[in-house]
Amino acid sequence: MNPRKLTKAGVAAAAALALSFSVAGCGDDNGGGGGDQKITVGIKYDQPGLGLQTPDGTYTGFDVDVATYVAKQLGYDPGDIEWKEAKSADRETLLQRGDVDFIAATYSINDQRAEKVDFAGPYLLAHQDVLIRADDNSITKPEDLNNKKLCSVTGSTSAQNVKARIAPDAQLQEYGGYSECLTGLENGVIDAVTTDDSILAGYASQPEFEGKFKLGGFEMSNENYGIGVQKGSELKEQINDALEKMVAEGAWDEAVKKNFGPAEYQNEPAPEIGVIVK
Repeated sequence: MNPRKLTKAGVAAAAALALSFSVAGCGDDNGGGGGDQKITVGIKYDQPGLGLQTPDGTYTGFDVDVATYVAKQLGYDPGDIEWKEAKSADRETLLQRGDVDFIAATYSINDQRAEKVDFAGPYLLAHQDVLIRADDNSITKPEDLNNKKLCSVTGSTSAQNVKARIAPDAQLQEYGGYSECLTGLENGVIDAVTTDDSILAGYASQPEFEGKFKLGGFEMSNENYGIGVQKGSELKEQINDALEKMVAEGAWDEAVKKNFGPAEYQNEPAPEIGVIVK
């Protein structure tokens, strides 16, 4: 065997190995994309206006637009994003296991969750509110919900909060999903639907409901939406920088108007990073 040939083969093999390591090292968990690198983002799949998987397999909504902008600032093009459903009960687990890099899914920041994950943001200040029919003038303040049929989804704390703190005589109706609540509202079986105003605005902005409903504007709670990351992740500060840039460039306002505009959602201004409104 020719030693010279062996040396050349060894050099070639070493070069190939070095190249493979170089490619594998492009982009890491702390941001930076390009090439075949991907970033996995958790969103809701069933909330119109916020996070929705459409029948053709695309994703739309305010949270999706925010996440896409953030990913771009981290070095990932839209095609580099792998979307993963992040149901409310699964969000902390997805982050702790490393199944997702970050989550933007109507994820309200609170002390209990902050013990398990870190939050960038907040990027939206929402409030618990009610949705009523556009021609209904009988509900002008939270107390008017007494003796009204109030709908929320099974397991939600929103309607329970109203009944416990504001309108004890409200007739609570729990359905399997908000779409069912809205159908009941449209048909007159339900008088009001309650959850975060951003979620209600997202539903009301859908073409089939446009002009049929209005928000009460009651602001019954403060919900600071944050982007969840794994505890101790360097992504937190990078995402905060991206959110500040999104606001400064006007892209945040554009996303609000695009996703909530038809419902005439009176949104709060973009919140200051790190400031939680109690």
